[in-house]
Amino acid sequence: MARPPSVQDDELFDRLAEVFRIAGYEGASLGALAEAAQLRRASLYHRFPDGKAQMAEAVLGRVERLFDWLLEPMRTDPDPRAGISGSAQRIGEFYGGGLLPCVLDTLPLSGAPDGVRRKAAGVAEMWIAAMADAARRGGRPAGAARAAGEDAFARIEGGLVYGRLFGRGEPFQRALAELPALLLD
Repeated sequence: MARPPSVQDDELFDRLAEVFRIAGYEGASLGALAEAAQLRRASLYHRFPDGKAQMAEAVLGRVERLFDWLLEPMRTDPDPRAGISGSAQRIGEFYGGGLLPCVLDTLPLSGAPDGVRRKAAGVAEMWIAAMADAARRGGRPAGAARAAGEDAFARIEGGLVYGRLFGRGEPFQRALAELPALLLD
């Protein structure tokens, strides 16, 4: 009978995500990943026989599940404005008010395999589609709703880049505060 893992999957993926958030794919060394995971390299390879690419895809799977929860109010609240505000609050907390890097921004940069880039794009598409759907339910035509979702995504992600560069989250926080207006007005 196999031993149970010493670290549960979601906790492990969160630990690995921190390395990918800061270093990106290429900059995330196996040593740094093993240290963050609090596992020996051999144990890490046992969990992820396909190496760093498999780790990155597992992290993005975790991010996808987290975003499913973050976007839930936007998707389910009968009042699109209230749902957008609810998701904006969750997103703001998730990103530490705009001071935490986004794995969707850092992970797929330089050197990431195509599978990792596609998985990251899929998570981003889920986010954009949820915003576009909320905008459509709020009365925007489909094309304008999609454009509003894309613009809101770019503004939020831009706020996260700003936060990383300048150590200030105000542009990110403004983007979230204005998200109902960006999508509905």
